[in-house]
Amino acid sequence: MKFSDKIRTLRTEQNKTQKETAEYCGVSLRTYISYEQDGRYPRKREIYDKLAEFFGTDKNYLLTEDEEFISTASDRYGKRGRQQAEALVAELSGLFAGGELSESDRDAVMIALQKAYFDCKEDNKKFTPKKYSKKEE
Repeated sequence: MKFSDKIRTLRTEQNKTQKETAEYCGVSLRTYISYEQDGRYPRKREIYDKLAEFFGTDKNYLLTEDEEFISTASDRYGKRGRQQAEALVAELSGLFAGGELSESDRDAVMIALQKAYFDCKEDNKKFTPKKYSKKEE
């Protein structure tokens, strides 16, 4: 189940409105609606905490392996890293559409590919010219 489906289901089961959910989480109504309808993910991890608290559920239920990967890529590498991670997840989901792998094998492959993604990003840092690399503050 996708993040958008999870929060929509939780909200409707508990007879809560989008407006009160958005207010509790400290985001605009438009932003919250984009989580439910456009398939967007919160940029800040604190939003996941607030949503879990508001709905009385475990944060890990909302933050699945793929969503955590996308969020981590975004934190480390910004907008471009997020886009690359989302593209990778979409491609892998298409690859697994045939249903040949068990759920645990599919998770193992996803974890291995996510690790490879981060390893490659770290290796590529070595080859980035200093004028393009982010300066430590």
